[in-house]
Amino acid sequence: MIVPNISHSCSGVNSVWCSSSSNQRHGQEQNLGPTGHLITAICLGIIGSLGFLNNLLVLILFCRNKVLRSPINLLLMNISMSDMMVCIMGTPFSFAASTQGRWLIGPGGCIWYGFVNTLFGTVSLISLAVLSYERYCTMMGTTEADATNYRKIWMGIFLSWMYSLFWTLPPLFGWSSYGPEGPGTTCSVNWHSRDANNISYIICLFIFCLVIPFFVIVYSYGKLLCAIKQVSGVTKGMGRTREQRVLIMVVVMVICFLLCWLPYGIMALIATFGKPGLITPSASIIPSILAKSSTVYNPVIYIFLNKQVSKVISLRFVLMQYVS
Repeated sequence: MIVPNISHSCSGVNSVWCSSSSNQRHGQEQNLGPTGHLITAICLGIIGSLGFLNNLLVLILFCRNKVLRSPINLLLMNISMSDMMVCIMGTPFSFAASTQGRWLIGPGGCIWYGFVNTLFGTVSLISLAVLSYERYCTMMGTTEADATNYRKIWMGIFLSWMYSLFWTLPPLFGWSSYGPEGPGTTCSVNWHSRDANNISYIICLFIFCLVIPFFVIVYSYGKLLCAIKQVSGVTKGMGRTREQRVLIMVVVMVICFLLCWLPYGIMALIATFGKPGLITPSASIIPSILAKSSTVYNPVIYIFLNKQVSKVISLRFVLMQYVS
């Protein structure tokens, strides 16, 4: 049941924290209304369920099929793991909060939610950038053969987590903070404070955890596409088919990356630098939902469009039909 009165948002919650969250919105009305909270809950429920199932299927496929455990596919497993953690440790709490129209697990829970979701989201973004660069290096022959490159990939995975922790831990120690966002049913980095301490963190987070990964992805796949075009000039038939397949995948990946993360980044910048109260609850919740939807898109784009994975799935399907 959707609670119609959002005035209960702070019941049982530290009054100082509630006062702070109200100040962050500069008096902005937080209530989405029962219909708005219901729509949000439905979207989060669908995203959480599909994201969990998609990523669980990916992890099962990789665990049960030794042929899929190539170095580059370890990066895909890392992305699926971080996305599934969002579905387990994040989405259920915002879903429950949306069904009740208020945050349910207090200020400590809000800080924890903001931290883990920012961490796992950043890990996923950085891993996508590492994946694109590794694919580029492998194709261009500037790295070791894929089958003998496990140590380098494990190092890339480790560094993606360390890099993400480096940028998501500071709000726990005073450089910015984690708190309520939007209609008060989700939590994230404090986008609303105008002091230099907070603004400096927002700028760094935007540049180092969104802009740079995006340019790494565009650069790597752009160079990869150019290399494939050169090969296509020599081997017309097969090369042209491969070029078209890679082009489609690159375009889809870039569009989905922008669709999922650019609105959230723009919303955060407007909330930080724009006119107070300019971002309404409904306007702020949409980018948040789009960002969470990456947990659904990533497995489809990076895994199920993977030719090697498709072959394994097709083979298993044929074997199941044969046995039955």
